[in-house]
Amino acid sequence: MINFQHNHFELFGLPQRFHLDLARMDEAYRGIQSQVHPDRFAQASDGERRASMQSATQVNEAYRTLKNPLARARYLLALRGVDLDSENNTAMPAEFLRQQMHWRESVEEAANRPEALAALARRLAGEMKDHYTELERRLDRDGDDALAAESVRKLMFLERLREEIGDALERSDA
Repeated sequence: MINFQHNHFELFGLPQRFHLDLARMDEAYRGIQSQVHPDRFAQASDGERRASMQSATQVNEAYRTLKNPLARARYLLALRGVDLDSENNTAMPAEFLRQQMHWRESVEEAANRPEALAALARRLAGEMKDHYTELERRLDRDGDDALAAESVRKLMFLERLREEIGDALERSDA
């Protein structure tokens, strides 16, 4: 079985950084999954089947965490000992909060206009790309975990906004 004493990066043989070679991770994931997949243990003992299922679940969770940029950043910061305290620490720069209010007003105004919502989604995607670029720089080049944590908290707001736009789009198409 696989040694799960490693962190997610080590499990897939990846450097502990935000920017990842996703193709390399996918390849490592497929290789590990082929070793632990429950189908390989169909004729094994109950204990081995259970261990296989647990291993496959852990590999899947590690893969999902590293595949998602926001989850990867949160995990990387946790490995570095940074507690985001995202439930209680919602303090944001005033300009960012004003921008969030403007985004939400724009979503409300565009509520039943799919083309306007799609345009907002495209604008938000561009803004999020910029924030992820900044986050990568803070984590990988600058090593500024405090500013990286602030970037993560901002991206959490933006991800929720993206979900709201997606929900509004679904409602407008219904």
